Amino acid sequence: MADAPTTLLILGASGDLTRRLLLPGLGSLLRIEPERHVVVLGADRSEMTQDGWRRRVSDSLAEAEVDGEVVERIVAAARYEQTDALDPEQLRALVDGVEDGLVIYFALPPQVTVGVCELLAAIDLPEGTRLAMEKPFGHDLETAVQLNEQATKVVPEDRIFRIDHFLGVNTVLNLLGLRFANRIFQPLWSAEHIERVDICYDESLALEGRAGYYDKAGALIDMTQSHLLQVLAMFAMESPASMDPDEIRSLKAQVLRATTLWGEDPLTASRRARYTAGTIDGRQVPDYTSEEGVDPDRGTETLAQLIVQVRNQRWAGVPFVLRSGKALGDDNKQITVTFRAPAHVPDGLRDCGAPDKLVLELRPGAVTVEMSVNAEGDPFELTQKQLHTPLGQPRMKPYGEVLAGILDSNPLLSIRGDNAEQMWRIVEPVLDAWRADEVPMEEYAAGSGGPDGWDRVPG
Repeated sequence: MADAPTTLLILGASGDLTRRLLLPGLGSLLRIEPERHVVVLGADRSEMTQDGWRRRVSDSLAEAEVDGEVVERIVAAARYEQTDALDPEQLRALVDGVEDGLVIYFALPPQVTVGVCELLAAIDLPEGTRLAMEKPFGHDLETAVQLNEQATKVVPEDRIFRIDHFLGVNTVLNLLGLRFANRIFQPLWSAEHIERVDICYDESLALEGRAGYYDKAGALIDMTQSHLLQVLAMFAMESPASMDPDEIRSLKAQVLRATTLWGEDPLTASRRARYTAGTIDGRQVPDYTSEEGVDPDRGTETLAQLIVQVRNQRWAGVPFVLRSGKALGDDNKQITVTFRAPAHVPDGLRDCGAPDKLVLELRPGAVTVEMSVNAEGDPFELTQKQLHTPLGQPRMKPYGEVLAGILDSNPLLSIRGDNAEQMWRIVEPVLDAWRADEVPMEEYAAGSGGPDGWDRVPG
């Protein structure tokens, strides 16, 4: 319940994720639901005073425009403990000071998370303890399986929340309404009517000081392996009877189990590229390999494209193109559904040749339908017109939506263990091919649209 007291124990509390995403997300939640009682307990190896931690919490809540009395209440209960989470005695002492209603939030690298879970398995945790884990969930299929096995030794699967903040994005949630709550698109949502689906998250932002994480991950692991495959699963899943979390996550699992590389070939189903020096909005951007903290020998891509297929009756033969990159000329964050051409256009009508499309902008949220209609003037000439509507603004930040689910023990917006493993299973052949240098590293100038020809589907 929203008014049940909960201790949010953040391991890795001094890190960038806590400051930049987690605490602001909590603030956006408390602004909408101020009655929640949350004890924000930070823990990390770094030294920090109680006043310093409370000021950090206070600043995040104030920035989210949380009511002043709520800020005072949350800040008064907040505290920080300098702790090495990999030290058994320090971890035990940290957890022993918490009563029922504990959420352990791992703002930690996956290899550290596994080590902490090994220690937690030997500790008596408060009743109903929940684990919240940041992506990536392992660094390949084998380590994902190991992480899942270790985490379920600590608490049952239904109390493990694997965080993908994309699932809290308003437009992604609106997919459910668009798919299942109207008669317009529901009968068109299949290979019979849809020719291809592009799920794209291109950013004009370059590295922006994130080399410590990004240079080890790259665009494929950072975005495609997690976020974009989750969007695909929500887009392609069958109709649920209700919004029951187990049912929704099982339907997504069906999609992921049926998803394979286009043509079963990582060499033709994937492309990778890296930005070179260029200009974005009048600002000079250096070559990626010259960015501070980047290891040029690592061969990290900044643009990744994956073409997959969902091998079931609904989607057989439809390519799903998943693409994400940095330092591109335009922000292109959308799902584009390209419909098949009409079976017949009457003789005498001059078709414009452009396919009908449905475009769902992920940020900012909007829906656009591009459709063929009669042109102005000549009634026998066809042209493309757009029907466009913005979507309602989100009630809180994506991390706020995700945190609400964790605090309420509702796993709807988290990733189940089998889903996490399936996502690694899909991309692992591509990672192997890239590491073996079997897929060439292309280049594109920062501020450009990326390499040419990436819109073509092979074969």
